[in-house]
Amino acid sequence: MSVILEGKPDKNLILVTGRAHPKLATDVANQLGIDVLETTAYDFANGEMYVRYTESVRGADVFVLQSHAGSVNKAIMEQLIMIDALKRASARSITAVCPVLGYSRQDKKHRGREPISCRLVFDLLATAGADRIMSVDLHASQSQGFFNGPVDHLIAMPVLVDYVRDRLDLDNIAVVSPDAGRIRVAEQWAQRLGGGPLAFVHKTRDITRPNQAVANRVVGDVRGKDCVLVDDLIDTAGTIAGACKVLQEAGAKSITVAATHGVLSGPAIERLRNCGAREVVLTDTVPIAPEKRWDGLTVLSIAPLLASAIKAVFTDGSVAELFDTYPTHHGQGFLFA
Repeated sequence: MSVILEGKPDKNLILVTGRAHPKLATDVANQLGIDVLETTAYDFANGEMYVRYTESVRGADVFVLQSHAGSVNKAIMEQLIMIDALKRASARSITAVCPVLGYSRQDKKHRGREPISCRLVFDLLATAGADRIMSVDLHASQSQGFFNGPVDHLIAMPVLVDYVRDRLDLDNIAVVSPDAGRIRVAEQWAQRLGGGPLAFVHKTRDITRPNQAVANRVVGDVRGKDCVLVDDLIDTAGTIAGACKVLQEAGAKSITVAATHGVLSGPAIERLRNCGAREVVLTDTVPIAPEKRWDGLTVLSIAPLLASAIKAVFTDGSVAELFDTYPTHHGQGFLFA
């Protein structure tokens, strides 16, 4: 296959990727019917990075795919260097595709003298030369306002909902938010799952300590229900494990955990294995190594969604339409897959 997807006269699409999640880039390229442009990338002894593209990108619409995962700071810096190289090589337009955006949880100030690091990441991408940003399930959708240009905020909900819908009794589902801040997302889930009841876990957090939260009680009736516990990101899994515990104490029949980004740091795997959930469903916005997988984990591909959004941007189509026309059953593809 060629590395170039041809469009209107003098308009070509090229996909490049950093080293954080190359498999996802390959899956997206396969959906688009192209190859990922080969890139020379390596680290110097002191940790500095070098990037060079092996073919011309002059006049092309280039999409730079890099999940801010693993070594987050390194992934961000590598993407910035890649964007700078494209700008200096006369790319027509540059879109930073960040399936998971680093620092997205630091989107506001809780206390004095704190940074808004999410804003800084957007500023860095813009300064490097990104004309557009594409990401999946930002921690807060209003973060799009940090970038003075187009931001395609994709949602993984249709992918996750279609999977869950086929495996549970829709007449007995209760959608649960792990905290009060995700209730709006839980409402959208409930609408897509037939309008079942909602609940949320009352949670307290010590903002002076990272990854520390306490689940106190369930607000809403979940007794005898098949609960779908939904979140955007699972890091150390403390919030999710605590929520599962209080749901079990409240009489839930079963618990299915569904989240977009499986960061799975530190004790997350052990906590999720022992939290009592019948299944944990994630997407592959973050690479999940074989040693972090277990029988109760399901990882769904986000590549069709990303490829469809990239194609829509390239052809001046509607990205929003992707979420309205997602097929009833997961696996049938998107608009062109």
